[in-house]
Amino acid sequence: MSSHREAPAISKDPVADNTDLYAFVSTDDPDGKTVTLIANYIPLEGPAGGPNFYEFGDDVLYEIHVDNDGDAKADITYQFAFTTQVLNPDTFLYNTGQIADLNDQHWNRPQFYSVTQVKGGGVSTVLGDKLACPPCNIGPRSTPDYEARLGSKAVHDLGGSVKVFAGQRGEGFYVDLGSIFDLLALRPFQSLHRFHPPESTSGVNATKDLNVNCIAIQVPKTALTRDGSAAVDPADPRAVIGVWATASRQKALIREKDGKLHNSGPFVQVSRLGNPLVNEVVIPMGTKDLWNAQDPDADSQFLKYVQHPEVAGLLPFLYPGVFPNLAAFDSSGKPRADLVAILMTGIPAGVVPTFPGNFTGTTIADMLRLNMAIKPNNASRLGVVGGDNSGFPNGRRVSDDVVTIELRAIAGFTIPLVDNTYTPDPPAAVIEDGTNNSAIPVYLDRFPYLGTPSSGYDKPAA
Repeated sequence: MSSHREAPAISKDPVADNTDLYAFVSTDDPDGKTVTLIANYIPLEGPAGGPNFYEFGDDVLYEIHVDNDGDAKADITYQFAFTTQVLNPDTFLYNTGQIADLNDQHWNRPQFYSVTQVKGGGVSTVLGDKLACPPCNIGPRSTPDYEARLGSKAVHDLGGSVKVFAGQRGEGFYVDLGSIFDLLALRPFQSLHRFHPPESTSGVNATKDLNVNCIAIQVPKTALTRDGSAAVDPADPRAVIGVWATASRQKALIREKDGKLHNSGPFVQVSRLGNPLVNEVVIPMGTKDLWNAQDPDADSQFLKYVQHPEVAGLLPFLYPGVFPNLAAFDSSGKPRADLVAILMTGIPAGVVPTFPGNFTGTTIADMLRLNMAIKPNNASRLGVVGGDNSGFPNGRRVSDDVVTIELRAIAGFTIPLVDNTYTPDPPAAVIEDGTNNSAIPVYLDRFPYLGTPSSGYDKPAA
């Protein structure tokens, strides 16, 4: 998955596990003057998760970082800190009756949060405090009319064209996970697989009906550019930003015999996410925990894994005779300059015809790069590969089919952009993540875009 349980250590700490990151020009802003940043956490939430339904960690510092000058260091950071209340400690129930609104006393574990903007010089500004999260979607008796009464009411307008939301949402990332991790059984040519060739059948969305915990913020473009400019010219480097998200825990944890926990010391980063699937399938197992602890400006140490991705070597072996050109390129030892541009530097202008680019400079860093001056289109879930410059890898929208896009790229589809002597193997152009279109999630057409979470009554626990 995009970054669900992607490293050994963080797989044991789901409340701090980044699952997906999105950055795009807001499609519900008629003036096109705002950008939406979304960071999801807690993978694979089964809706029927009671009595302890999912919530953010009060002991975790959640952050979304923005680099606007190309050095892969945060110039603007949005920090989210959470506080949970227990209204009735003498019941085992999450709710003791119907939760009609965000202030309903029947909700026994309401959660609140603060939003703080930190600028590069260390200047902090609290944008909002004591903001209510919605409860989890338990079912029609406990949380009736969920979206109207609870989900939509948890969107907070902080003024100055800033909106925030933090709470449970429907999982927006879709992938035929079982097929991909079963030795890359890729559709629509999985019948050519070396081992036990499977029949060509419709894919299964492994995240269907699951939920995530979502942090979303919508801000003016002028708040993100290095000089407050409006980001209207796609050729202006000031219109391009880099984005990544992190989760951090304090250095020391003390467990008392009475069950109480005490945290102390400075915060230490335990998870991060920029581009989808980088730590998931590019970084090797022995280095994944290190990668999660590093800042993007230290990513040159991981460059070799992007230049020589393991999956590019596996495809010709797992599909004999299907990827001869990719096999030859991989054997030549040439570095994958196309993947470096897509994932680590941004794409310079002129590399992709009609795409103005989102190049941030030569600093090697895993960040989502967004050219904020490119207007929203939503013409193709394949983003730039599909001719829609407002989608991945120009930022990432909630509906972008990032698995298909990156699999095609790794399979050699994008090599001709930097090497005109290379001819992609035909299957590279038709690889799909395998998910049946009918299983793709339903999204909102407004902030925070991710759909209503599945309810525990209607869906089984994972």
